[in-house]
Amino acid sequence: MACELWAVLLAEGNRARHQLAPRKVEYIKRHKGVIPIPTGGSTKGTTLAYGDWGIRIKGPGVRFTAKQLQTAEDVIRRKIKIVKGAKAYLRVFPDIPVCVKGNEARMGKGKGSFEFWATRVPTGRVIFEIGGAPIREELARDALRLAADKLPSTMEFITKNTPPRLGNMLIYPEKADVPTPPMIQRTVEVPPAVGA
Repeated sequence: MACELWAVLLAEGNRARHQLAPRKVEYIKRHKGVIPIPTGGSTKGTTLAYGDWGIRIKGPGVRFTAKQLQTAEDVIRRKIKIVKGAKAYLRVFPDIPVCVKGNEARMGKGKGSFEFWATRVPTGRVIFEIGGAPIREELARDALRLAADKLPSTMEFITKNTPPRLGNMLIYPEKADVPTPPMIQRTVEVPPAVGA
């Protein structure tokens, strides 16, 4: 059944296929869902893993479409192509099908038809990274700023030394306990009281 739906979607043309679309899905229609909030204390995906520079979400979590991510990636690649061996890494993938019903449609009659692919991204998640070759910070900042302008959320520029983020908080590593020198004890002789 799922294979038949997928074949129908492929036959519809470019409405179903996108460069960032997953190759195979079991069910083409899914629930809308909510943007995850990292309440358990996990900071996974909030630091760089592959590159030297990157951007991550600073504002509230948001849903990115495949077209938005592809446009931002194209901007980055166009900007860094002057550096031989430079690569752009996309850290999220649009694997959630979004279905839309037509305007002024009456209630009922089932779920709407497939429209586009999307992904839900929480606050603090890294979206893009740049690496693969030594890149100047000015060039990386410029490329990632242009990409952030294409995405519907507030982004922040991060490096290898940037601490992980848990929601709106930055998690700084605990400083090592530096042993304090022992107290120097001095004995003070008190002169005898006068008239005693």
